[in-house]
This record gives sequence, C-alpha cells and structure tokens, in this order.
Amino acid sequence: MIGPLLRLATTTLAARSLRDAAADAVTRAVLALAAIVGGIIALLCFTQAALTVLERQVDPAEAWAIVGAFYAVLGGALYLAASRRRR
Repeated sequence: MIGPLLRLATTTLAARSLRDAAADAVTRAVLALAAIVGGIIALLCFTQAALTVLERQVDPAEAWAIVGAFYAVLGGALYLAASRRRR
C-alpha cells in the first residue's frame, strides 16, 4: 500500500523539478538572446555615432576605413584572447 504512494510522490516531485529546470533554461535562453540583440543594437548605434563624428573631420570613405580598421583590430585581439584561453 505504501509502495505505490511513494512511487507516485517521487514521480510528482521528479516531474516538478524537470518542469522547473526547463522553465529556468528557457528563461536563461531568452535573457541571453535579449542581451545579444541589445549588444548588436548598441554596436550599430555607436558605429553610427562614430561615423557621424569622423565624417565631419575626414572624407566619408576615410571614416569607414577608420571604423573598419578599428573593428579589425578589435576582432584580432578578441581572437587572440580566445585562442590563448583554450591552451
């Protein structure tokens, strides 16, 4: 008599913990996605602001070259940091 009741109780607890874990995973995924979207939007806004300021001082093509070179250096530094971390 007690055995089936204990199985029912443990099954219910296991299902609840699985639902909680799934809800937590979904929440974390949505927050990570929101952070990525926010970062992309911020990057675009700061790039536009930098281009606006630079285009007042130099030719628009030069401004794009400066911003492109900045992102190339930043990408190279991030690549080196990531490859160094794995070793």
